[in-house]
Amino acid sequence: MACDGCTTSSKLDFDFSMAFQPIYDAVAGRVWGYEALVRGVSGEGAYHVLSQVAPEQKYRFDQDCRVKAIELASRLFPAGEDLILSINFMPNAVYEPAACLRATLLAARRCSFPTSSIMFEFTENEEVSDTSHLTNIITEYRKHGFTTAIDDFGAGHAGLGLLVDFQPDLIKIDMKLIRGIDASPARQAVVAGIIGIAGELGITVLAEGIETEAEYLVLKDAGIRLFQGYWFAKPAFEELPRIDAVPVSVPVSGAATIA
Repeated sequence: MACDGCTTSSKLDFDFSMAFQPIYDAVAGRVWGYEALVRGVSGEGAYHVLSQVAPEQKYRFDQDCRVKAIELASRLFPAGEDLILSINFMPNAVYEPAACLRATLLAARRCSFPTSSIMFEFTENEEVSDTSHLTNIITEYRKHGFTTAIDDFGAGHAGLGLLVDFQPDLIKIDMKLIRGIDASPARQAVVAGIIGIAGELGITVLAEGIETEAEYLVLKDAGIRLFQGYWFAKPAFEELPRIDAVPVSVPVSGAATIA
């Protein structure tokens, strides 16, 4: 089945690349995976790239980002390591889920990159009016072995309603709830509630935007296993950065599987 975006979306008139930021597994004491973050060809920030995307290019941009991330990760990820590649996608740029996955599947096959090592995350900040369409996307992605995640959880349009309509494999707690959590009982209470709900639903929790050791330790003690943020490592342009902030020996590669 074809989709409108596949045939009508305009080609991009600019180029881009990716930076990678590690996701740290506090239980295993090693890197669990890397998030691919769009950058300009000279390392310019995401806004520089996104500001060039015209409405009629939205579908093509979403597709090309997936392919670029897979191509780079297939070259950068150490051979034989069980690392997750996290790719952002825009639900409103997916017209027909099965058809819109073709380029992704072809890229994975061409690069010998297993679909089980790919996580697709969508931000709660993007309003999705048709939740049934989003459910169809998630269902289709799971058929192919992809992991699914909600980014920026707790700061967007839908909140807990997303967890009622469907359950992703993972949620990333928004950094606004993380910032200064070591000194904020209110933030600690809210995050504890999210952790409890996620646990009941069998959803893994990741804390993003960690900038201090105090934030990390409070969240680790609360039971969170996966972490991401500048305290561990800033995104590195077209390479995998090392983690050097955690006070243990941390290999560059190696990963645990989502429970």
